Amino acid sequence: MSPCRLCPRACGVDRVGGQRGYCGAGPIPEVASIVPHFGEEPPLVVNGGAGTVFFSRCNLRCMYCQNFQISQGNIGSPIHPEALATAMLHLQEQGCANIEFVSPNHHLPGLLEALSIAFDRGLDLPIVYNTNGYEAPDILDLLEGVIDVYLPDLKYASEKLAGRYSDASEYPRVAREAILKMYAQVGDLQLDSDGRAIRGMILRHLILPGDISGTRETLTWIRDSLPRSVTVSLLAQYAPLHRAYEDLHLSRKITQEEYDRVLDLAWDMGLENAFIQDLDSQDMGIPDFRAEKPFIWND
Repeated sequence: MSPCRLCPRACGVDRVGGQRGYCGAGPIPEVASIVPHFGEEPPLVVNGGAGTVFFSRCNLRCMYCQNFQISQGNIGSPIHPEALATAMLHLQEQGCANIEFVSPNHHLPGLLEALSIAFDRGLDLPIVYNTNGYEAPDILDLLEGVIDVYLPDLKYASEKLAGRYSDASEYPRVAREAILKMYAQVGDLQLDSDGRAIRGMILRHLILPGDISGTRETLTWIRDSLPRSVTVSLLAQYAPLHRAYEDLHLSRKITQEEYDRVLDLAWDMGLENAFIQDLDSQDMGIPDFRAEKPFIWND
């Protein structure tokens, strides 16, 4: 972190010395919520839900971010590695299916220290890395053998739209390279006898209104670059949040017709394993991180 090169922005700031870069993170991990989470794909929430650590701050600036309160707001508190390790063990005691880190990249040094402590104290759950896909390949090398399940986004096919809506015009190239690296580490999704994910990758693609996400090009790349057996998750949950209403194209939910076209496309391309959603999910999973229990299923 001194200089910081944890993500592709490579700000080079001295975080240990008090400087803050693009993401705004300091030297100690910041966490907004630690809860059993039931809003992920079925193999991640078997029985007790995903034991999810929602980190604060982000290396993207998505105009429509569902978690904008913590990614671009000021919700979250510093947590030292020893305390984070204790929280993970508590999630294990609650019966969670895994430990899931959401937006962890910019807090990796403290996270890895916490994991080492937790493993020494008996943590034996699969470790899930839930990322926006904007990752540096050399940093991913450090995670080989540590992360069991990768859960990356592949948000855009267009550099222009990635720049406009997430302030990262190089996102398509960077994310694709990172996803290939993740898949090389863990391979296809593997489940245990209970249907719980224990290893592999689930590749997410959020369907944006008006095909801002470039779904045909994205699915074509997946088909041509990864085995047909790769597991994809075609997300219908987009809702116009945060600054989405500032842009006409983002200011509505997707329609059933739009989503059905995506499903037909995935089928025609021969993608063998896909999770799909009901459009009812567009409102169900919206969190409020100001609350002690951010999601409705935690009530």
